[in-house]
Amino acid sequence: MKRFINWCRRYISIFFIAIVAAVAYILFFNENSVSHQAELKTEIRRLQYEIKDCNDTIERYRELNRRLQVSPEEMERIVREQYHMQRPNEDVYIME
Repeated sequence: MKRFINWCRRYISIFFIAIVAAVAYILFFNENSVSHQAELKTEIRRLQYEIKDCNDTIERYRELNRRLQVSPEEMERIVREQYHMQRPNEDVYIME
């Protein structure tokens, strides 16, 4: 036991303890801690996926808009399917 105490006195100083405490504070308790950085990276990945999903949706609607402007048949098909519109003297049956 005395050897351990002598070893501690020789190699562990207040300066060393202060450095270890500062490093522990920065790694675990600071606003830039390791766990906080991991949470932020997870949030970044989630937001990037959401941006990709929104861009895909925007692209789909742009393509649909382009087709509607070019083709009257496409517009008629969409109006009939989504809004259940019909021509005069025409019966429409909705099956789901």
